[in-house]
Amino acid sequence: MKIGMNLLLWTGQVTAAHFPLLTRLKEAGFDGVEIPIFAGKPEDYKPIRAELDKCGLKCTTVTILTRETNAISPEPQVRQKAIEWLKTVIDINHVLGAETICGPYHSALGEFTGTGPTADEKKRAAEVLRPVAEYAQQAGVMLAIEYLNRFECYFLNTAAQAVELVRLVDHPHFRAMYDTFHAHIEEKDPVNAIQTVAPVLAHVHISENDRGTPGTGQVHWDATFRTLRAVGYDGWLVIEAFGRALPDLAAATRIWRDLFPSADEVYTRGLAFIRQRWLNTV
Repeated sequence: MKIGMNLLLWTGQVTAAHFPLLTRLKEAGFDGVEIPIFAGKPEDYKPIRAELDKCGLKCTTVTILTRETNAISPEPQVRQKAIEWLKTVIDINHVLGAETICGPYHSALGEFTGTGPTADEKKRAAEVLRPVAEYAQQAGVMLAIEYLNRFECYFLNTAAQAVELVRLVDHPHFRAMYDTFHAHIEEKDPVNAIQTVAPVLAHVHISENDRGTPGTGQVHWDATFRTLRAVGYDGWLVIEAFGRALPDLAAATRIWRDLFPSADEVYTRGLAFIRQRWLNTV
C-alpha cells in the first residue's frame, strides 16, 4: 500500500513555486503525489519529474475531458480530439514516470443531457478509450477510470457502471478506480461497491463526504478499509480534498465554504488517519 496526496488542494497546474510543497509532503511521510494534468506538453513536465526524483516521491496523475474533448460526443472530430488529448496525457505521464492516470475522462465534466447514458454513448466511449489504452500499454501506464456522483456527471455514476465500461473497452491497461466521496453519495453499501469493482480496481481516492479532512465525516471508513484489504488491494490510497483556493475548481466541485482549518491539517491528519485505520482494521 502506498499513500499519496492529490495536489488539487493547492493548484491545477504544478510549477516550480510548488516544489517546496513537494518537499513538505515527502517529509510528512507520503510515498507520492497526484499531479493534475489539464494542459501543457510533455516537455513542460520535465522540471517536475526532476524535482520528484530529487525529493524521492513517486506520482500518479489526474485528468479530465471538456466539451471540446468529449469522448462520447456524437461529433467524430470531438472524439478524435479526446483521443489526441489523452495520448498527450500519456506522453506526459511517461515523462513524469507516473504509474496511473485516474479521473473521469470518459465524458465531458459537468455536461448533462437531461437523461442517462445511451447505448450509443457507451459504444463511443469504448471506441475512444480502447486505442488510448493500447497507447498507454506501450508507455507502461495504467488507466483508472473514475465514476462520479450524479451532480457532476450522468455517464458513469456507480461501480457497476464502471465495471461495464471496463469490459466494453476490453484492454488490460484500462481499469477502474474507487472514490470514497462519490461512492458515499451513489452506492447503497461500500462493501458491495468495492467487491463489485475489485476485479478491475487500479486506484483509490480517500475523500471525506464533504471533501474535507479524511476521518472527520460520515464515510464508512472501517467497512471501506476492511473490504479493500479483504479483496487484496495493495495499490495507491490518495487523499483528495478540495478547498476554495482555486475558484474554477471550487465552482466545479461546489465548494462554497471552508471545510478544514488549513491544508496542512488535511494532509497531516489525513495521512495519520489512513495509516492508523489501514493497519488496525481487520
